[in-house]
Amino acid sequence: MAKRDSVKCPYCGKRAEMVAGSKIYPNVKGLWNRLYYLCEPCEAYVGTHIGSVVPLGTLANKELRIARVRAHSAIDPLWKSGRMTRSGVYGWLAAEMQVCMCHIGLFDVAQCKQVIAIVNKLEGLIDQVDKLEEVT
Repeated sequence: MAKRDSVKCPYCGKRAEMVAGSKIYPNVKGLWNRLYYLCEPCEAYVGTHIGSVVPLGTLANKELRIARVRAHSAIDPLWKSGRMTRSGVYGWLAAEMQVCMCHIGLFDVAQCKQVIAIVNKLEGLIDQVDKLEEVT
């Protein structure tokens, strides 16, 4: 389990400050009471698991936050559609990426782009199979 003092900014190496969500999202009242780790100089932050101080991943700057949202947008429909289970998606993705720990909150920008490319390839294969099934 992460200790408050152990969460460091990957950009500058300094200790991240724990803040309320109201500091990160002043216009989103529903997030005001959530906890975040913030490196203000780097504009990098990460949320925590509900009811704990354990970070959801690593601190992310704007570019990385956008990349992670896009990666989730690519993989989430695979399990939300019922086509695969959530754990099945992450297990498959870990094998495709040749990583032991498949967690988008730990990925960098390049890995997020890799996620999107892998999912796009899968979707292309699914489309081909669907077209073949229509013919037969």
